[in-house]
Amino acid sequence: MKGTKFALAACAAALSLTCFGALFGCSSQGGSSSVALTGGVAATVNGVEISEDDVTMTIEQGRVNLGATDDETWANWLNDQGYTVESLREEIIESMVTQELIRQGAEERGITVDPAQVDEYVNEMKAYYDDSDQWNTALETIGMTEEEYRDSISDSLLIQSFQSDFTVEDDPTEEDMLEYAQMYASYYDGAKKSSHVLFNAEDTALAQEVLDKLNSGELDIATAAEQYSQDTGSAAQGGDVGWDKLTSFVTEYQTALDGLEKGQISDLVTSTYGIHIIECTDVFTAPEEVTSTSQLPEEFVEQIKELVKNNMSQQAYNDWLTEARENADVVINAMPEGLPYYVDITLYVTANENGNVSDESGDVAGDASDTSAGSTEGESSEGEGSSDASDASATSGQPAEVTDGE
Repeated sequence: MKGTKFALAACAAALSLTCFGALFGCSSQGGSSSVALTGGVAATVNGVEISEDDVTMTIEQGRVNLGATDDETWANWLNDQGYTVESLREEIIESMVTQELIRQGAEERGITVDPAQVDEYVNEMKAYYDDSDQWNTALETIGMTEEEYRDSISDSLLIQSFQSDFTVEDDPTEEDMLEYAQMYASYYDGAKKSSHVLFNAEDTALAQEVLDKLNSGELDIATAAEQYSQDTGSAAQGGDVGWDKLTSFVTEYQTALDGLEKGQISDLVTSTYGIHIIECTDVFTAPEEVTSTSQLPEEFVEQIKELVKNNMSQQAYNDWLTEARENADVVINAMPEGLPYYVDITLYVTANENGNVSDESGDVAGDASDTSAGSTEGESSEGEGSSDASDASATSGQPAEVTDGE
């Protein structure tokens, strides 16, 4: 069924809650007849209330996603991840505090979300389904109404826009660039740059004729690409498809390139795109000591520049989050009694003689440092967890292939 991609796409597009991702990020915040809600206020952020029921529904949907709806499974999951019920609730609340701080920060900066943009993403997702019944069933699977799903898309877009407001536009200094160039030089070592000529799969005779001319010196790779290549994108660049460390080639192409030295031309190489003739046009050997970015190819320097700018932008965003949290008036109220996700872990786990908590089989449970579920207060986990909403409509996560002529 076309709708099988929905759950992953919806979670990617929806506002993630700290580090819980798909487990606790795609939750309903409206209530459910199957869950006993307590009401009340879990926390306030600069006077804005966070509903206890929103926290409850987030955790309850997480339990469903985990398959931990019975108390024993739930208690053991909490124990294995190094949580108590109280610490899990507090972490969920902290993630919601971060969300609210971002909303308030966006409002201060005049950042809003165009409802038409939300409609666009929702309609793209609906297109995966044959009818409204399938769409509604998919929504129920992740514990959302369509209105809640729209809200999650809107929140994701808001965070995306807010983070973009911290984008560093100025180029980094040579000093900043050099630090990264020294770190990445060993990664680039051995990188190969190549050009190719692409023929249709049925044009073996023509491909062999061109290969013979290349080997005899009658043609060079750039001229051959301009005259014969079906990859129109690289043909305009004389067949140049760049460095293999900066892109991903189909396996057959990469394998053939690996066997070439600078200036060597391959035999005919067949892939799903057709028939390739490949020339290795350059090989990068990292210097023993990098003292200037000029020692690296221009393409590597450009990638490093973008990496440094992205890291500087992320650091600016992280700094804002840290300062906003430190300066915010945040009150987290005590956990009320009667919460549906409360479980007495001690009924299912026991303490061994060293004081460690273990399950009834005697296996010592991992502590919180053994799981990715923990996060440090002030980190930008909220922004990092939220995906570009365009991922919701993505049909391929594969890297770019060698040809634009596919």
